[in-house]
Amino acid sequence: MTVHEVTPAIDPNTLLPGAQFADAYRVEVEDRALNARQAAERMMARQPGWAEALLTLRNILVTPFGLKTSGASSKPREMVGIFPIVSEQPDRLVAGFNDKHLDFRIVVDVATSGAAREVTATTLVLTHNWLGRTYLAVIMPFHRLIVRSLLRQVAA
Repeated sequence: MTVHEVTPAIDPNTLLPGAQFADAYRVEVEDRALNARQAAERMMARQPGWAEALLTLRNILVTPFGLKTSGASSKPREMVGIFPIVSEQPDRLVAGFNDKHLDFRIVVDVATSGAAREVTATTLVLTHNWLGRTYLAVIMPFHRLIVRSLLRQVAA
């Protein structure tokens, strides 16, 4: 099972108007009955220990700036992992939130491809200020590793 970086195949303006960043990764799975929610739940069921440690460090570092931590929300919402669900259809689940420094969405799409299902995770980001741009630049190397690792969980 190999995770491939692919060109995002979604219109960012429908999901996060003005997004300045988009990337996408795809993995094939043999479970032809897999829907987007199940794929997202498998992705978010558990993070690698190193990713959890980075998330804890991130939460400590951003608290003084008044940024949200681990999907914190003022109103209860349906969640997938630590992220609030924005919208859901059988073949697409969109999760994410808006914050002072940036807005982001993770889009989990599933599609049939021959005898398999393709699961694609697309990330969209709209930065609002220098803090958002700096934050995005700092987390980018980790983001790529984490998304690949989470997609491997879907296929496992």
